[in-house]
Amino acid sequence: MTSTDQTASAPGIGPVDLAFPPHLAVIEPGVLEGLRRSLAAKANREGLLDVAYCVVDSPVGRLLIAATERGLVRVAFEREGHEAVLQSLAQKLSPRILEAPARLGSAAREIEEYFGGKRTSFDLPLDLSLSAGFRRTVLAHLGRIPFGGTESYTEVARAVGNPRAVRAVGTACATNPLPVVVPCHRVLRSDGSLGGYIGGLEAKNALLVLEGSA
Repeated sequence: MTSTDQTASAPGIGPVDLAFPPHLAVIEPGVLEGLRRSLAAKANREGLLDVAYCVVDSPVGRLLIAATERGLVRVAFEREGHEAVLQSLAQKLSPRILEAPARLGSAAREIEEYFGGKRTSFDLPLDLSLSAGFRRTVLAHLGRIPFGGTESYTEVARAVGNPRAVRAVGTACATNPLPVVVPCHRVLRSDGSLGGYIGGLEAKNALLVLEGSA
């Protein structure tokens, strides 16, 4: 059945209309906000962590930065859709999503220093709970690629002990929840071309130019 089909059938049952009545397809004003409040109250009762966030300006566009009590948990480019990122954090970490620039002061300052050419590494506690297994192993290695240096996806695979996992390294970089801070932009194809990047190739090239490696 294609995505445009509006009916389906089951053994012994005639066609079933899957189209929603128009009055059920409209979300009433305030429903989403009410849902968020109820989820936040539930999280408070269950003792879940807060996720604080703010948006900062940068030469590669507005960046959403978010942190738990453990550390910085997410950096998101505008092209990812900041609202979608916040919804994902609510689902994966906690519905207690709070706009709290003061709690992100250190992260915002270090990001500003990095783009201003005053910082070559970050000294922030990180919460890597959005990555696990091999992907987290790759992220740990990325932090050891020095400012101004690059490695190929093949070299990273070898460095983490799985030379055949080149594609998996690419996936780990593409799903890096902390771009810029965990420098997946320093990973290139073996021929020196950029490969992919969660923030777009223009942003990846800009970061490499900033670091003097492009």
